[in-house]
Order: sequence, then structure tokens, then C-alpha cells
Amino acid sequence: MKANDTNGKIVYPELSYQITGLLFKIHNDLGRFCRERQYGDYFEKLLRENNVGYEREKAIPVKQIANQLTNIADFTVDNKVIIDLKAKQFVLKEDYYQMNRYLEAIGYKLGMIVNFRNKYLKPIRVIRANS
Repeated sequence: MKANDTNGKIVYPELSYQITGLLFKIHNDLGRFCRERQYGDYFEKLLRENNVGYEREKAIPVKQIANQLTNIADFTVDNKVIIDLKAKQFVLKEDYYQMNRYLEAIGYKLGMIVNFRNKYLKPIRVIRANS
């Protein structure tokens, strides 16, 4: 089974294609050395211009721990996909673990980790293990 394949079906192919196109536009326009906030601001602008439903800095609840703790996802798109923007040298295992926690907590099937520091943009699709 391929990484993007769930029971023979690609998860949200049209939405993924649209999001990826916007991400490539950002990388082409802004380059590799901006801050995460700048990439996020431009991504938000492009989502609005393309009439794509999104929520920025969405609070994602942590499993019940004493004080209702939350994590913050950079973007959720169309109530289906979590987008985590990065501007660092390497994407680490911890980034994958974080995305999996987000997906599990919110119940989404697909997350994308996007590191704009790479010379060539390679959005990483993360499929929730229990979907």
C-alpha cells in the first residue's frame, strides 16, 4: 500500500492538489528564507482569494488532562486537512508524531507538513493511522 493510499483510494485528491498548488506558489514567490508567520500570512491570503474554507491557528484539544490543555494547528482546511507550516532545516520525527496527535485528537484523516526551508518544496502527507 502506498503512503497516500487508503483502501485503494487517495485521501481528498482534489483538495490536496489545490492546497499543494498554493504551497508551491508560496515557495516560488517568497523563497526559502522567510519566517513561518510570513508563509502563513501568504497562505491565508491565497486561501481567501481561492474561496477555500479554512481556520487559522485552530485549537486542538489534548486528551483529557487536568486543565483542558490544547495544541494549536497552523491551519485546518475545509474541515478535512491539517496544515503544519515549518521554516527549519529538517523535519524531525517529532513533527510526524505531533501531526499524528493532531489528527487523532481532531479526527481528521489527512495532515500535511510543509517545510519551506527546503530548496525544493516537498509537502509531506500524513495519513491518520486509525482512519
